[in-house]
Amino acid sequence: MDCSVCSPVPIILRPHRNTICPACYEGVRSIMSFLNKLELDKCIDNKSNAAAPPAQSNSSKGIANALKWMKEMKEIEEGLNEKLAFLSELVVAFRDGVHTDIQVKPGNGPAIPAHRALLASKSNIFKNMLESDGCKAPPNDTICLPELNHEELESLLEFLYSGSLPIEKIDKHVYSLSMAADKYEIPFLQKFCEQRMLESLDSSNVLDVLEISEVCSNQLLKETALNLVVKHMEDVIFSTRYDAFAFKNPHLSVQITRALLIEMKNRKSVD
Repeated sequence: MDCSVCSPVPIILRPHRNTICPACYEGVRSIMSFLNKLELDKCIDNKSNAAAPPAQSNSSKGIANALKWMKEMKEIEEGLNEKLAFLSELVVAFRDGVHTDIQVKPGNGPAIPAHRALLASKSNIFKNMLESDGCKAPPNDTICLPELNHEELESLLEFLYSGSLPIEKIDKHVYSLSMAADKYEIPFLQKFCEQRMLESLDSSNVLDVLEISEVCSNQLLKETALNLVVKHMEDVIFSTRYDAFAFKNPHLSVQITRALLIEMKNRKSVD
């Protein structure tokens, strides 16, 4: 179970649900009981000691402020949960194909029903595609995204409807989704993919991330990936993956070589 309190999954990547594990539940209940006791003690103290010493008065005020803050945060959380539940109805409409009016076709596999208005609201590129002469009418026209397979397209559409994806889907399709976000100008998805790639970056996937950073012109990803290549030079440069990468991306290989030479020069100057 993905606990909404102690889960290691970043909050932006978690499914929109409010589950809590038994350990966290007991912990929160204990804290609330403790704070309720403090509030009760404060009330009793105020009745029996109208002129409390300044230190005690300040302490009681601090507890009251903390309780007020917790109450406000709880109200904000409840409001957010209600909003998320309200917005989740869009996902249900997508999954159940309720009143869909456009078919989105991947490079292979069957087309997926969607809603013109939602696609147009999430991407100016989609908006322009849907306003072209070929997509004005009748309903159930088709637009094609040939660079995506069926699973990738399904994940893209799910994100457009919900603003999130399960961790297993984003990990499986993060590169194709990042390129789609760049091509169709979907900034929120670009940031979402960027964050996930930075979190999972290591010597085993750094070349893939570096390649994506070049395609999507993502300078932050590129600099972070180059730094990691330099840090794990032997693991990356002498891997079987590097030969194919260098052949396909000679310009990136040059940048890696330059970064390595700069690092070696810096080390010599320190020594």
